[in-house]
Amino acid sequence: MNLVEQLHAAGLTGRGGAAFSTGVKVRAAHDHGAHLVVNACDGEIGAAKDAHVVEHHLEELLRGASLVAHGRRRSILFAAHRGSRTAALLAATGADVLEVPDRYVSSEETSLVSAAYGGLARPMTKRRPFVMGGRDADGRKVPATVVLNAETVWRIAQVEAYGPTWFRSFGTEAEPGPRLVTLTGAVAWPGVLETQAGVPVADLLAAAEPAAGAEYLVVGGLGGVVAPAAETRRLRWTSEDLSRVGGSLGPGIIDVLDPGRCPVHVVTSYLRHAAGETAGQCGPCMFGVPAVSAAWDRLVETPTRQAVHDLPTHPGLLPKRGPCRFPDGGGRFPAPAPRVLEPHLAAHVAGTCPTEGAMSRAHHV
Repeated sequence: MNLVEQLHAAGLTGRGGAAFSTGVKVRAAHDHGAHLVVNACDGEIGAAKDAHVVEHHLEELLRGASLVAHGRRRSILFAAHRGSRTAALLAATGADVLEVPDRYVSSEETSLVSAAYGGLARPMTKRRPFVMGGRDADGRKVPATVVLNAETVWRIAQVEAYGPTWFRSFGTEAEPGPRLVTLTGAVAWPGVLETQAGVPVADLLAAAEPAAGAEYLVVGGLGGVVAPAAETRRLRWTSEDLSRVGGSLGPGIIDVLDPGRCPVHVVTSYLRHAAGETAGQCGPCMFGVPAVSAAWDRLVETPTRQAVHDLPTHPGLLPKRGPCRFPDGGGRFPAPAPRVLEPHLAAHVAGTCPTEGAMSRAHHV
């Protein structure tokens, strides 16, 4: 089997969050002679998988990139945040490194394509996949370019070295192969764990030793969801199981929320971050994501029944709008939060917080 056939047989999907078929992307890259950008930015809140791959599996990462690019070294670019250790480690190998701002939207797929050819690290409208080539907003030609997450490129090298059968000996039928998960937040042992789909979430949490009394998790970063810890720990680490709490494997991040900090304030801080990370070049990002954040700000500042009632107003309007997928996450993340945090919200309206006790009517994060 050639590489593309091996990837299809292995069932490898992208590890950056979208879970798209890697075989399809690599076939398109080979068909169009595409340049490769390896995304090693760790753009999500709390993410550390890309740094882990570069730190511990650099030789295999370079091998995987060479396989995708058919050995054309000059067609490979590694993207990392400006001034990061990841960028320095990659540069030390002699690789071509694209350093981008340490911002969420700067590590978005089309942002990296734009930056690779001298544009700003901001999302571009994708009329068709850039693996086929295209033009930017100013009409300038963009060469055929494929963007793959660092873990995905490492897994490509593993599939080529050990074969599809080995790869499928890990994980589940629907989500095969080994994968990484970042465990962060209120845990004794934060970091990156090498695991596979199908293991109990309880086992992943036990490896990190969550703080006693932790009630809530953020599964999947800004594009994920807030979920009750007690319910989530009874699930398996699969998208099918996690869908019961509104989540999926996504980019592989579990943030254990500090039991000493109000989860309403944590959601608000996530949304403030999202509002500050938008590229500010389309309506959903310029107005929609900040509007969602503002609704939670109003709730924190003036916790009333009306403020709680207003929370669901905007999130449902954001998905599938804008040139990139950033608004999707801006709508998905807060959507289940009013239901999950209902006891906290009700207590806030009554003038108390289950975490922090009595509070003033103008309580700020």
